[in-house]
Amino acid sequence: MGNLLKNLLLSVGRALHRLFSMRLSLRVLVILLVLGIGGTWMLTSSNMKKDVGGDEDYDEALRYIEIKDLIEANYIDDVDRARLGESAAAAMVSSLGDRWSSYMTADEYKTFQLSSSNEVAGAGISTIKQGNDGFQVTMVNLDSPAARGGLNAGMLITGIDDLDVRKLDADEFRTMIRSRLNTSFTLTVAGQKDPIKVDCTRTYVSPVSYTIERTGAGNIKIESFEAGSGKAMIKAFEDLLHQNVNKFVIDLRDNPGGLISELQTALDYLLPQGELFVLRDKAGREEVFQSDNSSLKTDICILINEQTYGEAEIFAAVMQEANWATVIGERTSGRTRLQQTIEISDGSAIRLSTRSFMTPNRVDIAQNLGVVPDIIVYNVVSDMDEINEGNGMAVYASDPQLRTALERLSTGFSS
Repeated sequence: MGNLLKNLLLSVGRALHRLFSMRLSLRVLVILLVLGIGGTWMLTSSNMKKDVGGDEDYDEALRYIEIKDLIEANYIDDVDRARLGESAAAAMVSSLGDRWSSYMTADEYKTFQLSSSNEVAGAGISTIKQGNDGFQVTMVNLDSPAARGGLNAGMLITGIDDLDVRKLDADEFRTMIRSRLNTSFTLTVAGQKDPIKVDCTRTYVSPVSYTIERTGAGNIKIESFEAGSGKAMIKAFEDLLHQNVNKFVIDLRDNPGGLISELQTALDYLLPQGELFVLRDKAGREEVFQSDNSSLKTDICILINEQTYGEAEIFAAVMQEANWATVIGERTSGRTRLQQTIEISDGSAIRLSTRSFMTPNRVDIAQNLGVVPDIIVYNVVSDMDEINEGNGMAVYASDPQLRTALERLSTGFSS
C-alpha cells in the first residue's frame, strides 16, 4: 500500500512537471509568435515605405487613401474611383505650374500616340512605339517620300540609317527623322532583308527666305529651325553680303522652333568662339554647345512675337545677350524647356519638362517667362493682314515691327 501510494505520488509529480513544462513552452511560443508578428509587420511596413519613397511619401499615400475613403463613405452621390485617381494624378502635374507639362489617362495617351504629334509630315508617315520592338507605322500618306520608298502601314521600323531606334522614345525617334527631312535616308524594317530608302529631297521646302528692302537692308525670314534651316540661313547671308548688303533683319515671328542642331549651326555662323547655349537637367548637369572662332559682326535686328517658340527664342536671347543684335517686337512665349513623355505602369503617361535651355550667362528663359525685346513694338491683326510680303516694299507696309527695325538700321547704329 505504501509503495503504491509512493508510486502514485511520483506519477502525479511527473505529470505536474510535464504540465508545468508544457505551460512554459506555450508562454514561450506565444511570446515568440507576438515577436514574429511584430517583426514581420515592422519589416513589411519598412519595405512598403521604401517602395513608395520613404516616410514622407508613405504618409502622403496614407493621406490620399484616407481622403478617398472619406469621400466614398460620406459623399452623397456615387463616386467614380478611377476618376478620383486620374484627377489626383492630373492635379499633381498641374501643381508644378508648368504649362508644358501634363498628365494623360491611358485613353488620352493612346490618342496622343496616334495623333499628329507623332506624325512626321515631311516623310509622310505616322508611327506608334511598340515596347522595345520598334515603331509601328500606323499611316502612310499617298505619294509621300515614305510611300514612294515602299513603306506600308503595319511595318515595324527598327533602324534609321543603320542606327538602332528600338530603345528611343517617340520624341527622340521623331527628332531623328526630322533631322533628315532634306536628305535621303534608309529605314530598317523588321522581317525585311533590305532597308527602305526614303528620299525627302524632292518635297523639301526651305524654311528660310530673304529679300532686299527698299532701305537696302536684307530681310531674312526663318519660318522654323527644322532640317536645313541653319545652312539655308548661312546661304541667305552669303548671298546678300555678295550683293553688298551689310544691314540685316532676321524675322523669327511665328517661328515654332525646331532642331537643336540647326540652332547651333545658325548661331555658330554669327557669333565668335565661346559658349552658344546650354541644356541643363534637374541635377544641374549641363550640355554645353560651343561656337568656333569665325563670326559675322554687322548690324542686325531680330523680330520676335508671342508666337516665337523654343529654339527661335534661344536664338534671339543669345544674340541679345552677346550684344550682337537688337531685338524688336513682343515678349516671347517662354517655351524653352524640353519635354519627355514617360509612360506609367497602368498605361497612362505624363509629359514632363525635364531639361531647360540656358543662355551662356545661365539665364533660364522659361523662368523669365520669355525673351523681352530691347524695343517693344506691337502689331495688331489688322496691320498684319495688310502686309504685302516678299516684294521689297515692307517699309511702307502696315508692319510697325518691321518698319521700326528698318528705321533703326537706317540710322547706322552699331550692334
